Amino acid sequence: MAGVKPKKALGQHFLTDLGAAQAIAGALSGGGDVLEIGPGTGVLTQFLLKREDISLKVVEIDRESVEYLLEHYPALRPGLLEADFLKLQLEKIFPGPFSVIGNFPYNISSQLFFKILDYRDSVPEVVCMIQKEVAERLAAPPGSKTYGILSVLLQAWYDIEYLFTVPPGAFYPPPKVTSAVIRLRRNGRTSLGCDEALYKKVVKATFNQRRKTIRNSLRSAQLECKETPLLSERPERLSVEDFVKLTLSVLNG
Repeated sequence: MAGVKPKKALGQHFLTDLGAAQAIAGALSGGGDVLEIGPGTGVLTQFLLKREDISLKVVEIDRESVEYLLEHYPALRPGLLEADFLKLQLEKIFPGPFSVIGNFPYNISSQLFFKILDYRDSVPEVVCMIQKEVAERLAAPPGSKTYGILSVLLQAWYDIEYLFTVPPGAFYPPPKVTSAVIRLRRNGRTSLGCDEALYKKVVKATFNQRRKTIRNSLRSAQLECKETPLLSERPERLSVEDFVKLTLSVLNG
């Protein structure tokens, strides 16, 4: 991309495939306020700007990209935030609900999802491109080998769909891995029905020793539980509801 050099430290791989960019923009089903994370050179942004049903803001940390965007997409100026998304107080920017879209940098994708979880009651929908392996993990059902910590934590609050795969050649510079686009839609859950901090602790404790039975991994984490058949299972076999039941059985959280 003329004028903007991809920066390794920021995990930048600029999307150049216009067909993929148009498909990502079209995958956002809701209208209203939308925040694009890391627009880079605006390949996805240009298609979002064409959508009359959305009010777009973008957040970009890279000064060179900001200058490029302002030069090529002057309509962005009122809604362009030069900032680190992970440090934003989003409630000050969006008083109501807003959707999130973007080509997420691989090196911080997990942190982005944890931030989105913090704002789950304000974020009804997320459409994002991430590493294919991570996308498969997030969308994996219980019983899958790829099902893990972030799968359980996100699926508690969002329905997750794997939409399509994007090859390395769709980017500049091409990443060493294949990418994929997923869509998260807020489900109807308003409460876990258990202590949320303890729920996270239980999920992390069990998956951090996923070869052990849940009984042994919780014991290693110094968590005592009431007797339940779930203790004989391995974590990848448990649904969100099972983890809630397991959390409610903990005696010393």
